[in-house]
Amino acid sequence: MFTRQTHGEITWIDVVSPTHDEIRDLMQEFSLDPMIADELIIPSLRNRVDARDDYFYVVLHFPTFKHLHAIASTSLELDFIVGKNWIITTRYVEIDPLHQFSRIFEMETMLDRRNMGKHTGYVFYYMLSELYKMLFDELTNINMRLDAAEDRIFEGFEKEMVQELSNISRDLLNYSQALDNHDAMLQSLETPGVALFGYEYARSVRSISGEYARLASAIKSNRESLAELRETNNSLLNTKQNEIMKIFTIMAFLTFPLSLIAAIFGMNTAAAPIIGQKWDFWIIVGIMLASALIFFSYFRYKKWI
Repeated sequence: MFTRQTHGEITWIDVVSPTHDEIRDLMQEFSLDPMIADELIIPSLRNRVDARDDYFYVVLHFPTFKHLHAIASTSLELDFIVGKNWIITTRYVEIDPLHQFSRIFEMETMLDRRNMGKHTGYVFYYMLSELYKMLFDELTNINMRLDAAEDRIFEGFEKEMVQELSNISRDLLNYSQALDNHDAMLQSLETPGVALFGYEYARSVRSISGEYARLASAIKSNRESLAELRETNNSLLNTKQNEIMKIFTIMAFLTFPLSLIAAIFGMNTAAAPIIGQKWDFWIIVGIMLASALIFFSYFRYKKWI
């Protein structure tokens, strides 16, 4: 899918799952390096920044926006080619924040506003800002899941929360992996950005880095909270299991004398004591109960129960 929007002197071209013909047309229209054009056809494996004389090329991977758009993959790739008055974005799946930004861009154009800035460097800045803000909202959703898991843990659902905590851990791990070297990429953007748009653009790049730093701090905080919750959940789960094992052990020791006495008096011998006397059954039952009571009293004295 190929869309082109114009706002003043700024042109934004957004391509979803680009074809060879679309890339060839873009390469001819904007004099793109053939090597960079080839990179747009298939997904890239890593983030990168590549500068040219009149534009720069940026590849960034983002974690999936799970509660906004159900996608099987764990990361989304977004490619930017930023020139003086034009910007090209390519992607291979729908990305909700970019779709929302497209509506804002269209509205600004219809109302003939100039909030997008004087050049495409600001459009690039606004795009990244929207993406990082949306990811921060996603982390807020994960934080709510952590709060809910904490409540459930202390309500006695430790076993059920093992799976939920593992799911949250997987999501945070995907975030960390997808955003792993964004800080290095953003820092390397300052040089080509200043060369293309002037020294004042350095502030915009640093502002984007600030958005990323806030996001990275939130991820770190959530991972620390998750580690504490997991440790607490494991401790409570182990304590509960130990209590269950303790109860079974005590029951085994309490029934041991009963089984032993029943086995002794159940032996088929001619000289068995008590057997055959008056009230022999009740005497044996009394011995069994007395033995159980002695064991129980001893456990209570030792404070094992």
